[in-house]
Amino acid sequence: MLARRARPDELEDCFDVRKEVFVVEQQVPLDLEMDGLDPQCSQFIVRDEQGYALGTARMRLTEDGRAKAERVAVRKQARGRGLGGALMQAIEDEAAQRGLSEVVLSAQVSAIAFYEARGYVAEGPLFDDAGIPHRKMRRPCEKVAP
Repeated sequence: MLARRARPDELEDCFDVRKEVFVVEQQVPLDLEMDGLDPQCSQFIVRDEQGYALGTARMRLTEDGRAKAERVAVRKQARGRGLGGALMQAIEDEAAQRGLSEVVLSAQVSAIAFYEARGYVAEGPLFDDAGIPHRKMRRPCEKVAP
């Protein structure tokens, strides 16, 4: 299953995945999860063969011109199938195609190994976000051939 940019008519499916993973499963308050930044983000989605949304992520441009991967979420029943990696690959490809220098993110501590396996490097101290410990991570973008 490949992750791809979500169409405007698929945004509610993206939001449903995020609400299930972050609000229900991880107990993140809805007003923190739905932070009002989605209109300025590129949204990504991965679906099963029947069209059911299994995962989502978004990419936001930072003020200093980097890609920020955010809201990477895969439904519990679909984890361990490479969907998180497919979502990150879609974000990394988009960032490289836009000529951005790196992808940054704030990883939940439980997901640091996942990101390290993709070449991300953790930096700085742990910090709290919505009651969950996180750490900043970064990875240079791969150059896209002209």
